[in-house]
Amino acid sequence: MATQQDLWDAIVIGAGIQGCFTAYHLAKNGKRVLLLEQFFLPHSRGSSHGQSRIIRRAYPEDFYTQMMDECYQMWAQLEQETGTQLYRWGAKHQYLSSEELQQRFPNIRLARGEVGLLDEFGGVLHASKALRVLQDAIQQLGGKVCDGEKVMEIKPGLQIMVKTTSSTYQAKNLVITAGPWTNQVLSLLGIELPLQTLRINVCYWRERVPGSYGVSQAFPCFLDLDLSLAPHHIYGLPSGEYPGLMKVSYHHGNIAAPEDRDCPAAFSDVQDIQILSCFVRDHLPDLEPKPAIVEHCMYTNTPDKHFILDRHPKYDNIVIGAGFSGHGFKLSPVVGKILYELSMKLTPSYDLTPFRISRFSGLGKAHL
Repeated sequence: MATQQDLWDAIVIGAGIQGCFTAYHLAKNGKRVLLLEQFFLPHSRGSSHGQSRIIRRAYPEDFYTQMMDECYQMWAQLEQETGTQLYRWGAKHQYLSSEELQQRFPNIRLARGEVGLLDEFGGVLHASKALRVLQDAIQQLGGKVCDGEKVMEIKPGLQIMVKTTSSTYQAKNLVITAGPWTNQVLSLLGIELPLQTLRINVCYWRERVPGSYGVSQAFPCFLDLDLSLAPHHIYGLPSGEYPGLMKVSYHHGNIAAPEDRDCPAAFSDVQDIQILSCFVRDHLPDLEPKPAIVEHCMYTNTPDKHFILDRHPKYDNIVIGAGFSGHGFKLSPVVGKILYELSMKLTPSYDLTPFRISRFSGLGKAHL
């Protein structure tokens, strides 16, 4: 048995954005927390790296929209606490006809009948910067971050033992936010969830006229939801990560193990980039229609594309956060709060029915 000095209130496995916010909430509420990461920080192996993510309030599902109200408050609070700018907002919310949208953003070419919805809360989150300030904040609040330590063994119990490649730790509670490696970690606990890992092409396109799609021109983030173009939507962010290059990517990818993220491109990767090239050619005429840079990221999808925020079916002091499906970054402040509440046996701030593991009870992979 560990002495009280050696016993953590909680261990969080995975230092992506969800794990960082979970550890941040634990530390901020006076809990003794250890955040474990298998790779040395910073790294680009998972789903939280890179310079930018879209933030928006608009969602088809009310439960996400309700969460976003508090997320905006928490992002602003983190900015104030750390003295670091973490986001850029957009303009007022309004409906725009194709003519109005063309007048406002002349370097977007629209098909007849297309319309736009301008979200006043939309904008850009600075992803890697957010990770860095959170990891610093966790340690300033008394938590500990250990990177370069892969989890090799977990023994459940009133005191949970977590053995890594470097050390062995004891904790009262465990939170698993391991991104694409979630099922690898859960296999140590006798459970497999219906998670699918996808390799995503993150594409950057060169401006024909430098600055035409840049932040200085107040060019917006966008989501193109016209599924007649492709089975999944296309999104874009103004140039900023690479000078003179705009990020335009496809919100889908191809099945791949996380270790295979950087393998040579498959035929399906080429197809996805062809879809993007046609979109850029037809809708963003001031971009070159061939990507200048192609990077890779991992998505971890559930069958219904909604998160898993729940306790392990057998061990109530083990909490799982998974399946953030390429849209979880903006929601991470509230996700971290919920995972903190679950780990501390507090009443959750939100109805977690949409996020329960039990919704997959008809799928074999959700069973012990």
